[in-house]
Amino acid sequence: MRCWWCHNPEGQISAPELMYRQKKCIKCSECIKNCPNQALSLDTRKLSVNRKVCSLCGECAKKCPSEALSIVGRETSVEEVIREVDRDSAFYEESEGGITLSGGEPLLQIEFTNAILDECKKRNIHTAVDTCGYASRKAIERIQNKVDLFLYDLKIMNDVKHRKYTGKSNRQILENFKTLVKNGNDLLVRFPVIPRINDDKDNVKKIANFILSHGMEHICLLPYHRAGIEKYRSLGRGYSLNSLKAPSEQKLNSIKEQFEASGLIVKIGG
Repeated sequence: MRCWWCHNPEGQISAPELMYRQKKCIKCSECIKNCPNQALSLDTRKLSVNRKVCSLCGECAKKCPSEALSIVGRETSVEEVIREVDRDSAFYEESEGGITLSGGEPLLQIEFTNAILDECKKRNIHTAVDTCGYASRKAIERIQNKVDLFLYDLKIMNDVKHRKYTGKSNRQILENFKTLVKNGNDLLVRFPVIPRINDDKDNVKKIANFILSHGMEHICLLPYHRAGIEKYRSLGRGYSLNSLKAPSEQKLNSIKEQFEASGLIVKIGG
């Protein structure tokens, strides 16, 4: 059993891709000379990558003297991941910590996620799953008794608005939340604060009411940040929220106060 696993410190992607960091590029053309598929071209400003013909062979990255090019993401197996986990077992015992399966969305690779959780349970390693909750109920039920903590994101309560900004209904997300609560799972709710999209008082009120009605007491605010913009550029992708700025401290405190007024314990970050 194998899955895509990314070691890129800026975040995870779903499969290997060629990343080009323009700021590191010295325009030496060594990558172009060594590309067997003629997927690269250079103008006075930057390197261009024809991703339709790039085979991800990595020859360009090997020859790049400034490390402006790199292949991020690789296929891995359960055994390989567990070997990495086992190397840190002494730290888990000392700190009472464990591993977090994140992404992307780990529940989209449920077979792999389930197998990793099985191995961790054999080793008595604490497990957390970072999820947006968009998965089949079957997937949730399959792993719910193997996860010590779900880091569960709630973004928008209005289904029409949720479809508009995510392309998907929130119905399954909310149903899965209810399933986990009913099962007695430990959940930490997180609210990604996206200015002008989900930071209005009505949405905050509905999220507070929803989680309070299911016995939750804590919520973490995750402020939107722009750190991903450069990564999108490096992967040759457009970034649809390019003009969006991070929420102000005043706005975050206002949301925090609204949640606290409803009876929740709030942390910014986490």
